[in-house]
Amino acid sequence: MWMTQQYSPDLTGGDTIDGVVADGAGDAYRVVDGLMSTRWSCRAFSSRPVPRTEIAKILEAARKTPSWCNTQPWHVDITEGRATDDLRAALRAAIADGPGQNPDIEFPTSYEGVYRDRRRESGFQLYESLGIEKSDRAGSARQMLRNFDFFDAPHVAIVTTEPALGAYGAVDCGLFVQSFVLAAHSLGIATIPQAALATQAPVIREHLGLDQKRHVLIGVSFGYPDITSPVNGYRTSRRSTEEVATFHA
Repeated sequence: MWMTQQYSPDLTGGDTIDGVVADGAGDAYRVVDGLMSTRWSCRAFSSRPVPRTEIAKILEAARKTPSWCNTQPWHVDITEGRATDDLRAALRAAIADGPGQNPDIEFPTSYEGVYRDRRRESGFQLYESLGIEKSDRAGSARQMLRNFDFFDAPHVAIVTTEPALGAYGAVDCGLFVQSFVLAAHSLGIATIPQAALATQAPVIREHLGLDQKRHVLIGVSFGYPDITSPVNGYRTSRRSTEEVATFHA
C-alpha cells in the first residue's frame, strides 16, 4: 500500500525514447503501471500544505496532456491557505439546509446493474473502514458531507471546461485530471477527484470569481495523507483485462 511502501519511479540507465529513459525490460511501462496500480483516493489529509514548487511540478506534467485537435480546454484554479478555508466555509454555508444539486453538467440519472453494484461495493468499503453500519443513514450522510470539507485537504483544484466543446471537451479535461493525480502521486502527494463539488458549481464560480461562461467539471482535493486514518486503508477493485477489452481480428 502507498501508506507503508511509497512507490518511487526509477528511470536510471538504459536508452531514451522521446526523452523517456527505458531499458529492454520496459522500465517506462513499469513506472506507468506502478503509478496506476498504487494510486488511491485519499479521504483524510494532514494539514501540512504542499509547497508551491511541488504544485508547479504537478502542473508542468499535467499541462502536457493530449487533447482533441490540441484544444487544451482545461483550466484549473487552485486554492491554498486561507483561500481553501474560505471556499470550504462558503460550501458549508451553501449546503446548510441540505446539499442540493446544481451542476453545470448533468449528473447520471441512475446507476443500474453492474454500475450500481460497483458503486455499492465502494460505498460499503468506505463505511466499513469508518465503522458506519449499513443501516446508519445519518452516519453515511455525515461522511458524504465531508466532500465539502475537502476531507481536510489543504488544497483543492477546480477544473473547468469550455461548454462549446461539449462532451469531448469534458473528456479532454478528464485526461488532464488523470495526468494531475498521477503526477501528484509520483511526488508522494495524495489526491481525490470529487464530482460532488460540481454540484455546487454556482457557489464555486461566484466565490472564486471564475469566468461565468465556463463549466465547473470537477474538483480535486490534494495534500499529504493522514496515514493514521482507517479510511485511507481500503482499496477498490478493478475489472480484469479480459473484461475491459474485446479484440476483433
